[in-house]
Amino acid sequence: MEKTVTDSISATQNYIELAMQYGATYAIKIVFAILIYVIGKRVARSITNVAVKAMHQKGVDSELTGFLNSLIYWALLAVIVVAALGQVGVQTASFIAMLGAAGLAVGLALQGSLSNFAAGILILLLRPFNVDDWVEMAGTSGKVKGIRVFTTELLTGDNKSVIIPNSRVLASNIINFSSTGERRIDLVFGVSYEADIDQVRAVIKQVIEADQRVLKDKETRITVAELADSSVNFNVRPWVLTDDYWLVHADLIENIKKAFDANGISIPFPKMDVHVAHAVEID
Repeated sequence: MEKTVTDSISATQNYIELAMQYGATYAIKIVFAILIYVIGKRVARSITNVAVKAMHQKGVDSELTGFLNSLIYWALLAVIVVAALGQVGVQTASFIAMLGAAGLAVGLALQGSLSNFAAGILILLLRPFNVDDWVEMAGTSGKVKGIRVFTTELLTGDNKSVIIPNSRVLASNIINFSSTGERRIDLVFGVSYEADIDQVRAVIKQVIEADQRVLKDKETRITVAELADSSVNFNVRPWVLTDDYWLVHADLIENIKKAFDANGISIPFPKMDVHVAHAVEID
């Protein structure tokens, strides 16, 4: 009986010693894991702040900066968590493989979104256009209202908001009407063959010079473009600021027409002669 009690006490002491030994070992590992996580989190935040500061100095778009800020931080944090789990003794190889498989599955499911994301990053980095630029792309023209990671928003001339996926933006030709700040207006006026060419040119030039919005440091071309069937056609090409384009375009057409009328210059229009044949009744 005494021997049994002694064996039990001895076994209990062995269990206690073993538990203390493993407890001490795992306690140290847990402490190191916590230190890795806490210190690593601070290092990740410091690295992210340095990266964000560098992007601000390079003039990277604020939206892209915010996105990359989160992406860098969470990527570093994931590495830190894996390192901390490995310190505790968790088999991280299978964990990483599972994350990789999940990432692949998500990537295949979101192919379209990922292509829009990649295109958005390129747009924000390359800057083919900026907010408030008037552009034509993906079959739509309008003012750029917003550039986001996945989409670009345009505001059309009739105040409709158009959301275009960024992959379609990069896949199309991008025409930026605002990048240079100046645009040329192309007008065509047809006058009758009886009109004096020099007089027509002088009248057009007078109207253009009277408009202060026409740029004086750029040459306005007024040339005979075509001897058409019923008219002599003039090409008129003044330069204006991009913001004045449509207003000057409309005003010049109206004012040149009025000047033609005041100077007796006629603008021919198509005419059609209709001949009616009368049938003769035969009794």
